[in-house]
Amino acid sequence: MLNPVFRNLPAHTWTQLRALLDGVPAGRNAPLDLTIGEPRHPMPAFINEVLEANSAGYAKYPPIQGTPAWQQAVAGWLERRYGLTGIDPDRHVLPVSGTREGLFSIAFVAVPQRKAGQQPTVLMPNPFYQCYAAAALSAGAEPVYLPATATTGFLPDFTALDEAALARAALVYLCTPANPQGTVASQDYFDTLIGLCRRHDITLVVDECYGEIYTDAPPVGALEACRDMARRGLGDPADPYANVLSFQSLSKRSNVPGLRSGFVAGDPRLIAAYRELRSYGGAPSPLPVYAAAAAAWNDETHVDENRVLYRAKFDAADSILQGRFGAYRPGGGFYLWLDVGDGEAAARTLWARAGVRVLPGAYLARPDASGYNPGAAYIRVALVNSLEVTELALQSIRDILETVDAR
Repeated sequence: MLNPVFRNLPAHTWTQLRALLDGVPAGRNAPLDLTIGEPRHPMPAFINEVLEANSAGYAKYPPIQGTPAWQQAVAGWLERRYGLTGIDPDRHVLPVSGTREGLFSIAFVAVPQRKAGQQPTVLMPNPFYQCYAAAALSAGAEPVYLPATATTGFLPDFTALDEAALARAALVYLCTPANPQGTVASQDYFDTLIGLCRRHDITLVVDECYGEIYTDAPPVGALEACRDMARRGLGDPADPYANVLSFQSLSKRSNVPGLRSGFVAGDPRLIAAYRELRSYGGAPSPLPVYAAAAAAWNDETHVDENRVLYRAKFDAADSILQGRFGAYRPGGGFYLWLDVGDGEAAARTLWARAGVRVLPGAYLARPDASGYNPGAAYIRVALVNSLEVTELALQSIRDILETVDAR
């Protein structure tokens, strides 16, 4: 007998996309794949060198908490990137095997069986990374989807919830820069949300895997916001990260999605509980991966070079689209979120006529009680390919959708 919770899991994004496009003959240039957020810039050369130099480590069991060198590298990066001093890697930091694994399993720590005498809820933006909903359901919670539309600045308005709804909430997922819209949470936004979570004893999990991909100012980090709140008397200086966890990844930052290496940092009480869970069911990174990850966190040159490549593609998008379909340069991440009227129709048309594969926004969102899906009018376009491929694909999107009434 299967666990009945899996009957309630949302249809997977890629299953829906295959059902939409399989059997549709691809047009010219196929395939130009702009669907998945998989970085395709060159992997830093030193990654392979470090893996090979430390290959003997595959013969040993790795530690759950990471190696001392890895811990020092992460603590050093948190200080350089966000100005966080006093980070104790044993108390504030824990490695994860990629942020998807961590974002999923943290729900088993943060979600109690009952909250306010009821089934707990997990709050998340809508559209959202599908892992969040699967984590909520698997942990026995009810997912609650909050609209993150143009009306709300593409970030969810948690203050719109009443006291009864907040009392049931056990966990909040927030992605900043947002996937898919690229919106960046401000210090003021964090002030409000962190304060709300602390008043209602909610764990705030902030997915910051796109935080190193930006074309202008570095996005404010969740733990950076906590530190600044404490300095302004809005938090306990002795416990500045209370109720807050930040998840960081090398996948986008360093173009190593297959390395499956990231970390979670923040509230030491939550980190201790999560470490205990992972000591039973976690999958720590092999020692050579810890070594390669430490080298990556210690190096900024390849990250600067990475941002230059993305900046050139956003420049191309600005030039080619010129604001069509509501195109804008996001605060972070590497997606375009284009309002094409009907995302599924546009995706089919682009595939059939030009071999351009994009993701309908409806597959990243859930309909509300009235049946409205906040992603239905959109397509997500991942600018992960070379500049030449990106320009060709964007020109096809512009030329084809301007002549087709997808609305």
